[in-house]
Order: sequence, then C-alpha cells, then structure tokens
Amino acid sequence: MASDDLQGKPPAKRIIALSPHGVEMLFAIGAGSSIIATTDYADYPAAAKNIPSIGGYYGIQIERVIELNPDLIVVWQSGNKMEDINQLRDLGFNLFNSDPKRLVDVATDLEQLGKLTGHFVKAKQVADDYRQQLAEIKQQNQAKPVVKVFYQLWSTPLMTVAKGSWIQNLIEVCHGENVFYNAASEYPQISIENVLLTSAEVILQSQDEGNILGINWAEWPELPAVKNQHIYQFDADLLHRATPRAILGVNAVCGALDKVRG
Repeated sequence: MASDDLQGKPPAKRIIALSPHGVEMLFAIGAGSSIIATTDYADYPAAAKNIPSIGGYYGIQIERVIELNPDLIVVWQSGNKMEDINQLRDLGFNLFNSDPKRLVDVATDLEQLGKLTGHFVKAKQVADDYRQQLAEIKQQNQAKPVVKVFYQLWSTPLMTVAKGSWIQNLIEVCHGENVFYNAASEYPQISIENVLLTSAEVILQSQDEGNILGINWAEWPELPAVKNQHIYQFDADLLHRATPRAILGVNAVCGALDKVRG
C-alpha cells in the first residue's frame, strides 16, 4: 500500500482511481489522461465525467479491474470496502492509498502521486503552492476572535462533525470552535435540542437542497446563529474533498466566520 513499495517501478500509465479526490489530484498534477476508470461522483474537472465508473461506496467491480489491467490503483481506505482493497492486493495489483486526514496531507499525496506517475515536477509545484496558501490562511486567522461553529452535515437525521473529521480541519484553520468537537464519533447524530444548548454563533451547511430544507432554523431564534442570521451554505465538494480545491473551502469557511466577527 505504501508508495515506498512502488518506487523504482516505471511511471504508471494505466491508472484506476477509486475516489473523487484521487481523480481530482491526478488531474491537478497532469496525470488525468492516464486514468482509465474511476468511481461514482468523480466529476471534477469536467473531463473526469467522461471516464467510466466501475463502482462506488457499495463496492468495486473486481472483474472489470482485472479486464482493464491497470499498472496502478489509487484506493481510498476510508471510502472503499476493505474486502475490495484486500482482494485487489491479493490479485497482485500495485496499490497506493490516498486517504488524507489533515489539510497538509493533500500536499504529501500530490507529491507521492507525482512520483508514481512520472509527473513529480508538476506535482511538487502544485503541492508547494497549496502549502503556501494554507500557511498564509493560518497566519491570517490565528489571532482572530474564536467563533462558535455548528456544522450541519445533514438534516434528517441531523448530523454534524467532531474531532478527527475532515471538516474539523477547516474549522480550526479559520479559528472556529466546533461546538460538537468532543462528540463520541467523527460524524455524530444529534438533536435540535443538543444544538440549542451550544449557543452556536454560526451554522454552516452544504448547498444540498435536502440539507437546507430539512430543518427550518427560523423556528429557534434563541440560537445566536439564527437570531443574527449567520447561516451560510457552501459547495460540499470544496468542503468535503481532500484536494487542492480544499483551499477554496477553507477560504469560504473563514469568510463566513469573519461575517460573524463583524
């Protein structure tokens, strides 16, 4: 699974990428034309929509992988079924696990993929640019007043994010305090009553219609975020995908928190 095991092999020219973020990273470093198959929701950049999908969160078509005979498979340990990953490894395919947990991990994965695909110069350039932008955003926000943030991951059931989640990284960079940081799981299910007890100053949501329409927060004006009309919606892909575009997601979150600060 480690890229170290793949060093010394010829650059990969036939790649299967089993995550939307993996596809986006490969395009970002100039290796997009080498992708021969991907998974559902791999829709960025536009050219990615033309690549055939061979599965999704429900599983991968292993027989299609065998037919396509890739020289590299970029797997996603948090999003692919472990039995599929193990089967691909047992079949002798070269695997690289791209599963960033922190914002800085995006740059590391870009460079690793660059080495594996023969696009290291471009990958290093993209990674360095990403690191520089991230460092600047951190510096700009670290001294700002803390804002109490409620992130509405989904409305029915009502779900949020806690420590260890990808979104937590974005909230921290913007000097926000996640009101459910200490929840027992990374993506806990909660109640409206739980939210009201937090005195959250801002509610962040994805733009998905089902998420926005699921709860009419105007019914609870006692919550500061509702009272002061600090409820903001974002493109979920920018907030949820571990790619160079995460910088746009961070900037969007920081911008919302700045509005709360006035």
